[in-house]
Amino acid sequence: MRNTIMGVACCLVMPLAAQPDASMKILPDKGENVINKEIYGQFAEHLGTCIYGGLWVGEDSSIPNVQGYRSDVFQALKDLKVPVLRWPGGCFADEYHWRDGIGPREQRPRMVNNNWGGTVEDNSFGTHEFLNLCELLGCEPYVSGNVGSGTVEEMAKWVEYITSEQGSPMAKLRKENGREKPWKVKYWGVGNESWGCGGSMRPEYYADLYRRYATYCRNYNGNVLFKIASGASDYDYNWTEVLMQNVGHRMDGLSLHYYTVTGWEGSKGSATKFSDDDYYWTMGKCLEIEDVINKHIAIMDKYDPKKQIGLMVDEWGTWWDEEPGTISGHLYQQNTLRDAFVASLSLDVFNRHTDRIKMANIAQVANVLQSMILTKEDKMVLTPTYYVFKMYNVHQDAVYLPVDLKCSQKDVRDNRVVPMVSTTVSRNKDGVVHISLSNVDLKEEQEVLIDLNGIKAKTVTGEILTSKNIADYNSFENPNVVALKEFKGAKLTKEGLKVVLPAKSIVTLELK
Repeated sequence: MRNTIMGVACCLVMPLAAQPDASMKILPDKGENVINKEIYGQFAEHLGTCIYGGLWVGEDSSIPNVQGYRSDVFQALKDLKVPVLRWPGGCFADEYHWRDGIGPREQRPRMVNNNWGGTVEDNSFGTHEFLNLCELLGCEPYVSGNVGSGTVEEMAKWVEYITSEQGSPMAKLRKENGREKPWKVKYWGVGNESWGCGGSMRPEYYADLYRRYATYCRNYNGNVLFKIASGASDYDYNWTEVLMQNVGHRMDGLSLHYYTVTGWEGSKGSATKFSDDDYYWTMGKCLEIEDVINKHIAIMDKYDPKKQIGLMVDEWGTWWDEEPGTISGHLYQQNTLRDAFVASLSLDVFNRHTDRIKMANIAQVANVLQSMILTKEDKMVLTPTYYVFKMYNVHQDAVYLPVDLKCSQKDVRDNRVVPMVSTTVSRNKDGVVHISLSNVDLKEEQEVLIDLNGIKAKTVTGEILTSKNIADYNSFENPNVVALKEFKGAKLTKEGLKVVLPAKSIVTLELK
């Protein structure tokens, strides 16, 4: 036996050819932590057609819309139960000046998006449009403020404009622009990637700058800000050390960015054309986030043993080459069943660390990187990743139930190890237990015997996401190649729950 990146799970080291049955024991008595629903957060940056054409078309568009928001996309996001939405970036945030995006739309100045393709934007989607969308969706807004090219005064007045009541100049301006009551905005990012596109800062400098900015981001009228410091890029543990030392509890959250990418130089590989070896390497790279998270958490635990500061993985997902024929810098990529596995395995990791991870935001919600939704003119496609988030939303705000999992594993290049089964188990407030299982194996089914360990269940139902090929995706011509179907491969027995997982499949079960 050996430990793996699965945390509480362990795997039998046996040849894949033997294909041993996987076994799992649920530990309901050790269920102590609630899975923060914000782990299932989304990210909408002014990048490519994420905002314009993805979320927003305007009230006068021939595309059906709800107050300017695409009707089809709006309904898809409602069905997803999005808990939190991050905006306006990303790198864009540190070049965004919020006053350009308020007032009559026809009078708003245009701007050049220097980070992403040099696109000219008309600022028709600004503060009001974003916060009204969050209200309609019933999700928490997460606003990223401009530290890189902005000022303390600019950010302080933005907080005032959004959240202050009568008596303040910014509240008066907001009312003149059509919003009488302030919005409730809990999450506030103080800069983004300040080590890179957000200012190329040293952590010591940013730590002092954060303290200054955070001082002037005030609480108005009972709106208590949850202030999030710009944290590290994947393996930069020194950044976390410096901020924990020099900022500490002046921040409520510390961000972390991690992308499943082959490399930042040259080709990142095709989103749709890849080998089996490439697939397994991707799973290994994806799961490496757990080691990264553990190391950042260890640093945070030294200075914050009570875990009062949240780790916010507010950018994560796959990053492939842009699709041929698309605009350079718009980061439009297709989304295959391989991406769905990156989503399910990553969410399993985040759920395991819900005592410290308070939020995660996949990049991005529409038409950019590992998106939920793809749009083209009046057409919309739901991606395999969308369906994973839909399957997994049953875990939001449910109690995480640890498991003891034994399964086979596969060694892949770069000395990575990939377990063939991954899981999340939770129990909601009504006592209903949900089990999500991923069979990573491309060729063989996995028979999983689950010891329910005292959990009473009379019925089991489920959904499955799979396809003929791991590179399958949904296109505008064929939008339902990869979609959810009813799963009938689970059976309650005297020994527990027997589940037969087809190769390359993701399943969520409901026990009642």
